[in-house]
Amino acid sequence: MSETPGAHADSPVVQQVAPGYSFEGTALELGGLMLDAETLTDTRIRIPLAMLNRHGLVAGATGTGKTKTLQLLAEQLSSNGVPVFAADVKGDLSGLATPGEPSDKLSARTASVGQQWEARGFPVEFYALGGQGTGIPLRVTMSAFGPTLLSKVLGLNDTQESSLGLVFHYADKAGLPLLDLADLRAVVAHLTSDEGKADLKDLGGLSAATAGVILRELIGFQDQGADAFFGEPEFESADLLQTTPDGRGLISLVELPRLQDRPAVFSTFLMWLLADLFHDLPEVGDADQPKLVFFFDEAHLLFRDASKAFLDQVAQTVRLIRSKAVGVFFVTQSPTDVPDEVLAQLGSRVQHQLRAHTPNDAKALRATVDTYPSSAYDDLGEVITSLGIGEAIVTVMNERGAPTPVAWTRLRAPESLMDPSDPALMESTVTSSPRHAKYAKSVDRESARELLAAKLEAGAAKEAEDAAATDAATAKASEAKARAKRSPAKKDGSIVRDVVESSAFKDVLRTAAREVVRGLFKTGRR
Repeated sequence: MSETPGAHADSPVVQQVAPGYSFEGTALELGGLMLDAETLTDTRIRIPLAMLNRHGLVAGATGTGKTKTLQLLAEQLSSNGVPVFAADVKGDLSGLATPGEPSDKLSARTASVGQQWEARGFPVEFYALGGQGTGIPLRVTMSAFGPTLLSKVLGLNDTQESSLGLVFHYADKAGLPLLDLADLRAVVAHLTSDEGKADLKDLGGLSAATAGVILRELIGFQDQGADAFFGEPEFESADLLQTTPDGRGLISLVELPRLQDRPAVFSTFLMWLLADLFHDLPEVGDADQPKLVFFFDEAHLLFRDASKAFLDQVAQTVRLIRSKAVGVFFVTQSPTDVPDEVLAQLGSRVQHQLRAHTPNDAKALRATVDTYPSSAYDDLGEVITSLGIGEAIVTVMNERGAPTPVAWTRLRAPESLMDPSDPALMESTVTSSPRHAKYAKSVDRESARELLAAKLEAGAAKEAEDAAATDAATAKASEAKARAKRSPAKKDGSIVRDVVESSAFKDVLRTAAREVVRGLFKTGRR
């Protein structure tokens, strides 16, 4: 292997590639140019810092070094004052917080690419979705998450997605805050209940059957433990844009436990973060360096079985967020995992080894080769399948925005630990963070579930009150009817009593009595 400075300068590959990577501004160092599997030149392969907001792709088969490439980029971005966000799928990226461990093998590799390696740790913030894992809890309200992203998670078809949108619309108009899954379930259950059927009809296109499907999917989603992701306090994406007092960019890592159980949840949650950044950040145009670089690991999970509406939203977000000075790197196994409308917007490409063991693999390899600009290598497909671990085919955007020549590159080594950090260090980092105090404790304020329960309770109380009023009115009517029946007899008795008690009647009786007495005793005057 050649390591002599200036060696191979007359090589056609060097002559074609080297000028394309001579940048005037700040650039990240990727590694050294290789002519073949044994020959390494002293030509440096780099990527301009200002072009990292033009997005990128890191692809390759499992075990070919994608995670180490992500780690290498994150380190240099942080050193240049650029915050980084990344999903830590396997836990390896937590090693960014810990200085690396030197070894003879590492020294030989770093020397071969002219790297002055120094063991260093970097400022890292650890997050966990819903607090499931070691990290500051990341939560989002159901209203902010929205029906489009939720439909992707639930696997709804286009009709059901449209209906879910109507449910969110109803909740907004009815003043029912959707904070968590329980709130959304309560609204859907209300719309399918006897009390809410009238509201359901007012929504037009939402059928009771579709509402039932949505409700069942939400129940299944909640059974997976996804309710921990939704609620308050809602994470403010601006907290990702942090730098340390010494000017380094903060690296925010979100742990993804049990990814295999809920792949769509995680990928869609990351997409929400990206969309939220786009919504909140101001337009800045072409900046000297990004405000944030966002690494989207396991990107194939985001696009799998996605609806056209969802893909359109992703493509639009990626296209427009560049003007907010945010760069997005998709990390996945094959470039064909990323839709063409998104892939076309990715200015930088780091392609690790692809394998062509099956017809589908061979087809994916041909499609990958076709997406690259012209190459100085005779057979780029053969190069890609023969790449060693830590090697990649690289093309980036130069400072004018044009693609650089394809370069077979031996990548530099990360300076932080290439294994997970000590759990005790991670725990200490989490609890000492000011964001921990802000987000650790869950808040459960009055929302749709409580409001609908109160409405139902008030309705039941009103029904009971109406029933009691009806019973009282019935009883009163019955009593009046009874009095009416008794009133004639009472009236006759009153007349007799009034006559008997009158003075005239008494005078008559006295006169009659005198006459009787007179007649009996023969007294009185004639």
